[in-house]
Amino acid sequence: MHRAAEKIVTLDDLHAWRARQRQRHARIVVTNGCFDILHAGHVQYLESARNLGDALLVGLNSDASVRALKGPSRPVNPESDRALVLAALGCVDAVCIFPEPAAVRFLSLAQPDIYVKGGDYTLDTLNADERRAVEAAGGRIVILPLIPGRSTTALVERLAGRQP
Repeated sequence: MHRAAEKIVTLDDLHAWRARQRQRHARIVVTNGCFDILHAGHVQYLESARNLGDALLVGLNSDASVRALKGPSRPVNPESDRALVLAALGCVDAVCIFPEPAAVRFLSLAQPDIYVKGGDYTLDTLNADERRAVEAAGGRIVILPLIPGRSTTALVERLAGRQP
């Protein structure tokens, strides 16, 4: 098995992964998203998130939840491929695929010390149930600025010839 594959954690194993992090007194940073076509904006975002703590856990929307969020033509890459690519990044310590469009159950299991979202969110626009799950576990929320002009949606549009 490749090292990247070893960093993919199931929802059933997430509690044990979190317990190991607690045992070593690691400050856990968690983020989540579709990460459909990984690009420079994602990498910079993930590196910035990782720099906020001792370990970065990425919650990855399943294929079905990406379709629910983005439409029937997405994801471009299947969840197993997206998880492996994320796990191969040095700044990512673990990846966990979750089936729901909202990350509430995933966050309740992950119990992040710091929950990071991109600058397309504010504390007011963040899913209220996700926010409650983080705060109930004693975590705090950090919003990182977006990298202008870097988005998977824009990339897909450009590939489809709908954007210069």
